[in-house]
Amino acid sequence: MCIIFFKFDPRPVSKNAYRLILAANRDEFYSRPSKLADFWGNNNEILSGLDMEEGKEGGTWLGISTRGKLAALTNYLQPQLDRQARGRGTYGLSNALLETPWRKLCFGKQLFLEAVERSQALPKDVLIANLLDVLNNEEAQLPDPAIEDQGREYVQPVLSKYAAVCVRCPGYGTRTNTIILVDPDGHVTFTERSMMDKDLSRWETRTYEFTLQN
Repeated sequence: MCIIFFKFDPRPVSKNAYRLILAANRDEFYSRPSKLADFWGNNNEILSGLDMEEGKEGGTWLGISTRGKLAALTNYLQPQLDRQARGRGTYGLSNALLETPWRKLCFGKQLFLEAVERSQALPKDVLIANLLDVLNNEEAQLPDPAIEDQGREYVQPVLSKYAAVCVRCPGYGTRTNTIILVDPDGHVTFTERSMMDKDLSRWETRTYEFTLQN
Protein backbone atom coordinates (compact mmCIF):
# COMPACT_ATOMS: atom_id res chain seq x y z
CA MET A 1 0.00 0.00 0.00
CA CYS A 2 2.65 2.53 -1.04
CA ILE A 3 1.73 6.20 -0.94
CA ILE A 4 3.17 9.27 -2.68
CA PHE A 5 2.45 12.98 -2.25
CA PHE A 6 3.99 15.58 -4.51
CA LYS A 7 3.74 19.24 -5.45
CA PHE A 8 5.09 20.18 -8.87
CA ASP A 9 5.71 23.72 -10.07
CA PRO A 10 8.27 23.89 -12.90
CA ARG A 11 8.60 27.69 -12.68
CA PRO A 12 8.22 28.84 -9.05
CA VAL A 13 7.82 32.59 -8.70
CA SER A 14 9.79 32.76 -5.45
CA LYS A 15 13.46 31.94 -5.03
CA ASN A 16 12.54 30.23 -1.75
CA ALA A 17 9.99 27.92 -3.38
CA TYR A 18 10.63 24.48 -4.83
CA ARG A 19 10.05 23.07 -8.30
CA LEU A 20 9.24 19.73 -6.71
CA ILE A 21 8.42 18.55 -3.21
CA LEU A 22 7.84 14.79 -3.03
CA ALA A 23 7.20 12.57 -0.01
CA ALA A 24 6.75 8.82 -0.50
CA ASN A 25 6.42 5.61 1.48
CA ARG A 26 7.44 2.21 0.21
CA ASP A 27 5.29 -0.49 1.82
CA GLU A 28 6.62 -4.00 1.32
CA PHE A 29 7.27 -7.30 3.08
CA TYR A 30 10.09 -6.72 5.54
CA SER A 31 11.85 -9.87 4.35
CA ARG A 32 12.00 -8.85 0.67
CA PRO A 33 15.67 -8.11 -0.09
CA SER A 34 16.62 -4.70 -1.47
CA LYS A 35 19.49 -2.23 -1.59
CA LEU A 36 19.43 1.26 -0.15
CA ALA A 37 19.35 4.22 -2.53
CA ASP A 38 22.56 4.93 -4.40
CA PHE A 39 23.79 5.87 -7.88
CA TRP A 40 23.83 2.82 -10.15
CA GLY A 41 25.27 1.90 -13.51
CA ASN A 42 28.41 2.92 -15.35
CA ASN A 43 27.44 6.57 -15.76
CA ASN A 44 26.08 7.15 -12.22
CA GLU A 45 23.08 9.04 -13.62
CA ILE A 46 20.26 7.29 -11.75
CA LEU A 47 19.69 7.48 -7.99
CA SER A 48 17.33 4.84 -6.60
CA GLY A 49 16.91 1.87 -4.33
CA LEU A 50 17.06 -1.59 -5.91
CA ASP A 51 14.78 -4.58 -5.51
CA MET A 52 16.94 -7.69 -5.04
CA GLU A 53 14.27 -10.39 -4.88
CA GLU A 54 15.43 -13.44 -6.84
CA GLY A 55 14.26 -13.24 -10.42
CA LYS A 56 13.42 -9.54 -10.14
CA GLU A 57 16.82 -8.09 -9.33
CA GLY A 58 17.50 -4.53 -10.39
CA GLY A 59 14.00 -3.06 -10.38
CA THR A 60 13.07 -0.08 -8.27
CA TRP A 61 10.08 1.66 -6.72
CA LEU A 62 11.34 5.26 -6.91
CA GLY A 63 14.23 6.90 -8.70
CA ILE A 64 15.50 10.17 -10.16
CA SER A 65 18.15 10.85 -12.78
CA THR A 66 20.68 13.65 -12.88
CA ARG A 67 18.93 14.85 -16.06
CA GLY A 68 15.67 15.44 -14.19
CA LYS A 69 13.68 12.32 -15.03
CA LEU A 70 11.74 10.87 -12.10
CA ALA A 71 9.76 7.63 -11.87
CA ALA A 72 7.74 6.10 -9.04
CA LEU A 73 5.76 2.89 -8.82
CA THR A 74 2.84 1.64 -6.71
CA ASN A 75 0.85 -1.56 -7.08
CA TYR A 76 -2.71 -1.31 -8.33
CA LEU A 77 -5.21 -4.12 -7.81
CA GLN A 78 -7.53 -3.20 -10.68
CA PRO A 79 -5.46 -1.65 -13.51
CA GLN A 80 -7.07 1.04 -15.64
CA LEU A 81 -5.61 3.50 -18.11
CA ASP A 82 -5.84 7.16 -17.15
CA ARG A 83 -5.33 9.27 -20.25
CA GLN A 84 -5.69 12.64 -18.50
CA ALA A 85 -2.41 14.53 -18.47
CA ARG A 86 -1.49 16.33 -15.26
CA GLY A 87 0.26 19.67 -15.01
CA ARG A 88 1.50 21.71 -12.09
CA GLY A 89 -0.27 21.18 -8.81
CA THR A 90 -0.37 19.00 -5.70
CA TYR A 91 -1.29 15.34 -5.99
CA GLY A 92 -1.57 12.13 -4.03
CA LEU A 93 -1.17 8.54 -5.22
CA SER A 94 -1.62 5.23 -3.44
CA ASN A 95 -2.62 1.81 -4.77
CA ALA A 96 -5.19 3.23 -7.19
CA LEU A 97 -5.40 5.93 -9.85
CA LEU A 98 -3.95 9.38 -9.16
CA GLU A 99 -6.13 11.34 -6.72
CA THR A 100 -8.47 8.43 -5.93
CA PRO A 101 -10.20 9.80 -2.80
CA TRP A 102 -9.23 7.17 -0.24
CA ARG A 103 -9.55 8.64 3.23
CA LYS A 104 -5.91 7.91 4.08
CA LEU A 105 -4.84 9.66 0.90
CA CYS A 106 -6.99 12.72 1.54
CA PHE A 107 -5.85 12.88 5.18
CA GLY A 108 -2.17 12.51 4.27
CA LYS A 109 -2.48 15.03 1.45
CA GLN A 110 -3.85 17.61 3.88
CA LEU A 111 -0.90 17.04 6.23
CA PHE A 112 1.44 17.28 3.24
CA LEU A 113 -0.17 20.55 2.09
CA GLU A 114 0.24 22.04 5.57
CA ALA A 115 3.95 21.26 5.45
CA VAL A 116 4.27 22.58 1.89
CA GLU A 117 2.53 25.84 2.78
CA ARG A 118 5.25 26.48 5.38
CA SER A 119 8.09 25.29 3.15
CA GLN A 120 9.38 28.69 2.02
CA ALA A 121 9.80 29.84 5.62
CA LEU A 122 11.49 26.69 6.89
CA PRO A 123 15.13 25.61 6.79
CA LYS A 124 15.48 22.63 4.49
CA ASP A 125 16.27 20.17 7.28
CA VAL A 126 13.17 21.23 9.21
CA LEU A 127 10.99 20.83 6.12
CA ILE A 128 12.39 17.33 5.58
CA ALA A 129 11.69 16.45 9.22
CA ASN A 130 8.11 17.73 8.89
CA LEU A 131 7.55 15.66 5.74
CA LEU A 132 8.93 12.56 7.46
CA ASP A 133 6.40 13.15 10.24
CA VAL A 134 3.65 13.14 7.61
CA LEU A 135 4.90 9.85 6.18
CA ASN A 136 5.03 8.21 9.61
CA ASN A 137 1.51 9.09 10.72
CA GLU A 138 -0.19 5.89 11.91
CA GLU A 139 -3.73 7.25 12.47
CA ALA A 140 -6.17 4.87 10.78
CA GLN A 141 -8.68 6.71 8.56
CA LEU A 142 -11.80 4.58 8.90
CA PRO A 143 -14.32 3.73 7.67
CA ASP A 144 -13.11 3.79 4.07
CA PRO A 145 -15.43 1.94 1.67
CA ALA A 146 -13.12 2.72 -1.28
CA ILE A 147 -10.24 0.66 0.15
CA GLU A 148 -12.61 -2.09 1.25
CA ASP A 149 -14.18 -2.28 -2.21
CA GLN A 150 -10.86 -2.41 -4.05
CA GLY A 151 -9.07 -4.75 -1.64
CA ARG A 152 -12.09 -6.91 -0.70
CA GLU A 153 -11.18 -10.10 1.20
CA TYR A 154 -7.44 -9.43 0.77
CA VAL A 155 -7.45 -6.24 2.83
CA GLN A 156 -10.20 -6.99 5.36
CA PRO A 157 -8.03 -8.77 7.98
CA VAL A 158 -5.61 -5.82 8.23
CA LEU A 159 -7.84 -2.93 7.24
CA SER A 160 -7.17 -0.91 10.40
CA LYS A 161 -3.42 -1.00 9.60
CA TYR A 162 -3.71 -0.43 5.85
CA ALA A 163 -5.94 2.61 6.36
CA ALA A 164 -3.09 4.76 7.73
CA VAL A 165 -0.43 6.71 5.83
CA CYS A 166 2.22 4.64 7.62
CA VAL A 167 1.37 0.92 7.48
CA ARG A 168 2.39 -1.35 10.35
CA CYS A 169 1.42 -5.02 9.95
CA PRO A 170 3.23 -8.17 11.11
CA GLY A 171 5.93 -8.80 8.54
CA TYR A 172 4.71 -6.09 6.18
CA GLY A 173 4.48 -2.31 6.16
CA THR A 174 6.26 0.96 5.58
CA ARG A 175 9.96 0.23 5.35
CA THR A 176 11.27 3.23 3.37
CA ASN A 177 10.47 6.97 3.52
CA THR A 178 11.78 9.14 0.67
CA ILE A 179 11.82 12.93 0.41
CA ILE A 180 12.88 14.67 -2.81
CA LEU A 181 13.26 18.46 -3.03
CA VAL A 182 14.20 20.31 -6.21
CA ASP A 183 14.83 24.04 -5.82
CA PRO A 184 14.51 26.76 -8.53
CA ASP A 185 18.18 26.34 -9.49
CA GLY A 186 17.77 22.61 -10.09
CA HIS A 187 19.52 21.55 -6.88
CA VAL A 188 18.20 18.17 -5.75
CA THR A 189 18.11 16.93 -2.16
CA PHE A 190 17.21 13.23 -1.92
CA THR A 191 16.67 11.88 1.60
CA GLU A 192 15.91 8.21 2.26
CA ARG A 193 15.03 6.75 5.66
CA SER A 194 15.12 2.94 5.60
CA MET A 195 14.39 0.13 8.03
CA MET A 196 17.46 -1.98 8.79
CA ASP A 197 17.46 -5.78 9.08
CA LYS A 198 13.65 -6.09 9.32
CA ASP A 199 13.86 -4.34 12.71
CA LEU A 200 11.30 -1.57 13.38
CA SER A 201 13.59 -0.07 16.01
CA ARG A 202 16.52 0.38 13.61
CA TRP A 203 16.51 2.94 10.79
CA GLU A 204 19.20 4.53 8.64
CA THR A 205 18.90 7.92 6.95
CA ARG A 206 20.94 8.87 3.89
CA THR A 207 20.95 12.14 1.97
CA TYR A 208 22.28 12.78 -1.54
CA GLU A 209 22.59 16.19 -3.18
CA PHE A 210 23.33 17.11 -6.78
CA THR A 211 22.42 19.67 -9.43
CA LEU A 212 20.39 18.66 -12.45
CA GLN A 213 22.26 18.59 -15.74
CA ASN A 214 20.99 20.85 -18.50
